[in-house]
Amino acid sequence: MNRKGVILLSGGLDSTLAAKILLRQGVELEAINFQTMFGCCKDDARQVAHELGVRFTMIPVGMDYLELVKNPKHGVGKGINPCVDCRSYMFRLAKKMMQTVGASFVVSGEVLGQRPMSQRSDCFETIEKETGLAGLIVRPLSAKLLEPSLPEKEGIVDRERLYDIAGRSRARLLKLAKEFGIENPPQPSTGCALTEPEFAKKVRDLFQHGQDGERWQFEILKVGRHLRIDPGAKVILGRELSENEYLEYLHPKGTTLMTPVNFAGPTALLIGPGTFERLEAAGRMILSYTKHLPGETPQIRWENEGSNRILEIGSALAEADLAPLRIT
Repeated sequence: MNRKGVILLSGGLDSTLAAKILLRQGVELEAINFQTMFGCCKDDARQVAHELGVRFTMIPVGMDYLELVKNPKHGVGKGINPCVDCRSYMFRLAKKMMQTVGASFVVSGEVLGQRPMSQRSDCFETIEKETGLAGLIVRPLSAKLLEPSLPEKEGIVDRERLYDIAGRSRARLLKLAKEFGIENPPQPSTGCALTEPEFAKKVRDLFQHGQDGERWQFEILKVGRHLRIDPGAKVILGRELSENEYLEYLHPKGTTLMTPVNFAGPTALLIGPGTFERLEAAGRMILSYTKHLPGETPQIRWENEGSNRILEIGSALAEADLAPLRIT
């Protein structure tokens, strides 16, 4: 066993502290971060790795990640977040990286009891067994409250210089940050949209209607108002200029982009075959979220794979008709 580890670096305070604790012991680290379609990981990690002076690798998760969101073995949290399954997935990727770079163990900034869904001792044990990393995960912040890992037993990592932090209080973490010279410690945040109930509704809607085969279908959930026209089609409406521009920029193949012609209103993206009935319904939705309608008949341009036509819309949808269509 050598003195090299792979650390799961989120860019938050906990993983930064875990890295500093082991770097202070002379342990060589390689940092990895995971790019999911749900915003779970941050660009901050790259900057933190640079400041720490450790090599950094960003790993985009595959579509296989969605399977654990659909069918989590260990349940979900308050939204649709399969935290234990997600951690197992990431530790499996960390194990592959460990083998690739010739490291002997994996490092995590997890704090025992900080997150009730995944940071319990029984969850730690489950994850280690499922990933084949039993004894090979070092958790510097809570190590003294856990069974010693192999690197600790073999003296690769000095257990006496690790910590016994537990629970949700940040007091000891902030004190430790001060000792390590970390100015302006980042605020705690899961960063995972799956924990948000409103976002979870949109994910469940995709699964329910079988519109979950491509990565963009999940990435676009972070943008706009989502309304379900029928089982085969939904509409996303921009809420502000930046979202309108994003929908225009993205406009995936097979979708229909709809933009106001003679008035200022939201851009819409129709996902699903663009039948006349659906185009008309989407156009009426645009009018429903338009503050000032023109004196003349509202016109909306729709574009789909080379087709570019103008559609005249007579009236907005009444709130009573609109409300049942809202996903969020």
